[in-house]
Amino acid sequence: MFGYIQVRKPELKIKDYDVYHAFYCGLCERLKKRHGLKGQITLTYDMTFLVILLTSLYDVKCQHEKVHCILHPAKKHDILYNEVSDYCADINMILSYYHCKDDKQDDHSVKGFIGEAVYKKSGKMLSDKYKNKANVIKNELNELDILEKSGSSDIIALADCFGRMLAEIFVYREDAFKKYLMDMGYYMGRFIYIMDAYDDLEEDIKKERFNPFKNLCSEENFEDKVREMLYNEISLACAAFEQMPCIDYIDILRNILYAGVWNIYDTKNKDKNNTKTEEIK
Repeated sequence: MFGYIQVRKPELKIKDYDVYHAFYCGLCERLKKRHGLKGQITLTYDMTFLVILLTSLYDVKCQHEKVHCILHPAKKHDILYNEVSDYCADINMILSYYHCKDDKQDDHSVKGFIGEAVYKKSGKMLSDKYKNKANVIKNELNELDILEKSGSSDIIALADCFGRMLAEIFVYREDAFKKYLMDMGYYMGRFIYIMDAYDDLEEDIKKERFNPFKNLCSEENFEDKVREMLYNEISLACAAFEQMPCIDYIDILRNILYAGVWNIYDTKNKDKNNTKTEEIK
């Protein structure tokens, strides 16, 4: 479900993209150092965004290194990381553990069985370390699963589960910024769930899988309604963001929030429009 919180590369200065890429690779490196290969494969753009956001908000100092990796075997590349990178790496492992555990229980899938076995030790250890956050992740994913199994078409109730989960994940410290981070995480979580449901709709219909938009997509102005929902959620997330005193990496953060989050949506609708044009011809 993750992968929607990206940069809009063509609209980002080269130096800013290099910094973004260094944070992305830094998170990858910390996942490897702390959790091995199984950690590296959980790397997401979304967690990279959270690393940059919290680093900027709290003015956390970064370590800068040049390293080799599988994707860059010939030449060393820059990485940036800090204590926030370690936090996001740990949270990624908890998310992966409970996601695989749910897949195992619900679908009895091979992927779920293997994933739960792979992440079980780290997942349980980190769940003890971040007890409150792990409980929220577990409970909200469970509530989401119940709603999806019931065939609910209440997209807001479904998105709420994901929103509450991200609200807890966004909170890094118990301080004056907690409310803004929770608000931002909540609305971004809802945005991600709605975007994911919209993005997967055609494939879910074809494969007869659950999707909250299945019974709504034939309604008049469906596309306009979805776009309005998405705009509402990301606008509220941005409003919370603008209340926080982020200075460093502000151009990267705004590029993601005001443009990058729409990458997949814009590509999807461009493809739809091209298909319609071809049909008319």
